[in-house]
Amino acid sequence: MTGEKNLQALLAGMHPVRRPGEYVYVLWPHGRPLAPGIEAAVREAEGLTVVLPRAEADKQGLSYDFVAAWITLQIHSALEAVGLTAAVSRALTDARISCNVLAGFHHDHLLVPVADAGRALGVLAELSGRGQVQDHGKQPLPGLVLRDETPADRDAILALTADAFAISPATGLPADGEPVEVNVLRELFDAEEYLPGFSVVAVLDGQVVGHVISTRGWAGDRELLGLGPLGVTPRLQRQGIGSALMKESIERANAAGEIGIALLGSPDYYSRFGFVPAATMGVLPPEEAWGDYFQLLPLALWHGGVRGTFRYAEPFTRL
Repeated sequence: MTGEKNLQALLAGMHPVRRPGEYVYVLWPHGRPLAPGIEAAVREAEGLTVVLPRAEADKQGLSYDFVAAWITLQIHSALEAVGLTAAVSRALTDARISCNVLAGFHHDHLLVPVADAGRALGVLAELSGRGQVQDHGKQPLPGLVLRDETPADRDAILALTADAFAISPATGLPADGEPVEVNVLRELFDAEEYLPGFSVVAVLDGQVVGHVISTRGWAGDRELLGLGPLGVTPRLQRQGIGSALMKESIERANAAGEIGIALLGSPDYYSRFGFVPAATMGVLPPEEAWGDYFQLLPLALWHGGVRGTFRYAEPFTRL
């Protein structure tokens, strides 16, 4: 697998996730056999430094000073990539958070003081958000306004959704009658899983020209968001409106303390926003055939340990 080298893509898609537990640096006693649980090691002239769970160090009777939280940047960074470590270190330094970096073959890992773990995740999420803004292609049209959807907008939303999905994204063929996305959306507005703050319209010159909705979903007993449908009136597609709606959805989800967003869509498009195949994060698609088209964006408060098959809001089950 080839690692990512582009700095903006690395920042936009880094997805910082904290591992459970606390970790410490220990100078391993000379001649003692290595114990289980060692996560990293560096050989120096002065001896062998190891990183291991604090509980294992206590069990071994080893002394330590620095107690750390372990944060993994989920994006697969190339070892020859330039700038990621510098950008992350600068952001954490500006927040007065110390950071020790471990580079693995697939990912970069940060060990920060355990008391600063929450702040560090927030700083990294903000840095990633700035990378997403720069990595999402065209800027939205001048005068575009994003706001909460209201009941008065719904006829316009359903009409633009019908136009946007007149050609099925799944088959590439004209829809047979009303696109299924229209009725799903109509039912989502009345569903228990409807979340008013996550139904967003894009308005240009007083007209609704785009809409995105995220509703409550689950993986196991963990609450997630299920995003979609997302529609933009056809004459204004490829003008940055869809990207603006995606960015707004992600920002709102982070601000609300959500942990992740799931969706079904093109990996080529949604990977620009940091989405990855959901199965790689332990969340399986409702239908196995969806494969990598079922994607997940782990947000700033993603904590790992989320497992199970994703369940959408009830109206999706009738598709």
